[in-house]
Amino acid sequence: MKRKLPPAASILIAMVIGILIGWMIFNNFPDKKTAAQIAGYISIGSDVFLRLIKMLIGPLVFSTLVVGIAHMGDAASVGRVFAKAIGWFITASLVSLVLGLILANLLQPGHNLGLPLPDIGASANLATSKFTLKDFISHLVPKSFAEAMAQNEILQIVVFSMFFGVALSSLGEKAKTLVAAIDELSHAMLTITGYVMKLAPLAVLCAMAATVAVNGLEILLKFAVFMGDFYLGLFVLWGLLILAGFLVLGPRIFRLLVLIKEAFMLSFATASSEAAYPKILAGLDRFGVKRKISSFVMPMGYSFNLDGSMMYCTFAVLFIAQAYGIELSIGTQITMLLILMLTSKGMAGVPRASLVVIAATLNQFNIPEAGLLLILGVDTFLDMGRSATNAIGNSIATAAVAKWEGELLPADEAEALAAQLDAGQPVAA
Repeated sequence: MKRKLPPAASILIAMVIGILIGWMIFNNFPDKKTAAQIAGYISIGSDVFLRLIKMLIGPLVFSTLVVGIAHMGDAASVGRVFAKAIGWFITASLVSLVLGLILANLLQPGHNLGLPLPDIGASANLATSKFTLKDFISHLVPKSFAEAMAQNEILQIVVFSMFFGVALSSLGEKAKTLVAAIDELSHAMLTITGYVMKLAPLAVLCAMAATVAVNGLEILLKFAVFMGDFYLGLFVLWGLLILAGFLVLGPRIFRLLVLIKEAFMLSFATASSEAAYPKILAGLDRFGVKRKISSFVMPMGYSFNLDGSMMYCTFAVLFIAQAYGIELSIGTQITMLLILMLTSKGMAGVPRASLVVIAATLNQFNIPEAGLLLILGVDTFLDMGRSATNAIGNSIATAAVAKWEGELLPADEAEALAAQLDAGQPVAA
């Protein structure tokens, strides 16, 4: 029998081929405008894939979350899971921000940069005026569920789904038919997701080719120290997340990492956490996490638990300050960290969220916003690492909450469930 190439291997091969294609375009078309036009056509494949994922996210989050909450039984259970998840998210966010701050102070990536600095008066043209805690809180509650679905506002969909799920749970037998219908919707959405995921290698190839075609690989050499220091920070953060997972899950954490490796590579190659959402959900099913936990914690994590993005915020702000020779006292840095702890929770649904948060922070501490222009050229390569880190963080957080709630199957039962799923049998909430 002919062995099928594992999905993770297909994505890795697609990444390599994409880099080679992009490098050839960059070398053969030195005119940046022409290269950008070619890259625009190549990126159609990755753009369509990401649009398909975005098309699925709203209905998938709504259907799985409503069914999961309905099966929890009561509002007290929902509140308990919510509190445990938020506790993990706040702790992980604080650790990520502190790690970025410590490493930026130790490694000093902005000192002796050897690159021309953008003029202090230049602007990165990022809208930061509306990025406030007040606007974020008022944005939490949807004016219309239909609008939230149309705009793909995950956080608003989560808020409505929580109310809807708790209401169905309180209705008991009266809502049995509706819960069953929404459960069938979730299975239909997961089936469609399976079809879309077959395009993942092509999307990865196109994304990598388009990125390298425009930027080339030489830009990585110019920012080698900054990027190297940042990825070193990500490796340390991965280690801390895995250690935290080990303390809760024991040696099974390594099984979880194996199950989410495809999601990790997909989010890395496409620089999109959303692209990995369905794959993480499937990996958690195989790990033995009950769907009523994963469908509740995962969407929350995509709004509140962006570990890689959090670390990047403090790291990038201090990098820019160092590049312009601005010394920030420890007290100022701690103040900055606490402000980021609050404002960064508004990242969900904001385009280029990390850059917007950083721009807002630079303004508050009188650091030239022009410094953002330094890192814009390599931001896509940095976003790849941030997105992959977010995927790891949310996977471990969900598994940990499931363990605390007693909703994680033993290893042998999880293996049996994985075999059922591989055979095409649906998972129950």
